[in-house]
Amino acid sequence: IALGILLIFGGLAYDVMFAGIPYQDPTPDMSARYAREAKIAATIMLIGFGTVILGIFLAAIEVIRNFVLRKR
Repeated sequence: IALGILLIFGGLAYDVMFAGIPYQDPTPDMSARYAREAKIAATIMLIGFGTVILGIFLAAIEVIRNFVLRKR
């Protein structure tokens, strides 16, 4: 879960540092660069969200498993 949160914040930091605010009147090259950097940042954040969900799912399975084993 912590790794996923770090990836989300890393994606946000990447977005701010490299993609930033879109230009007002960009050239085609500037638009392409912005789109590429924004896509990379979105991918990092998506992987982070997936990691958080996977971590929560695995933690829930572990809690349920421990609860069932304790009952026996």
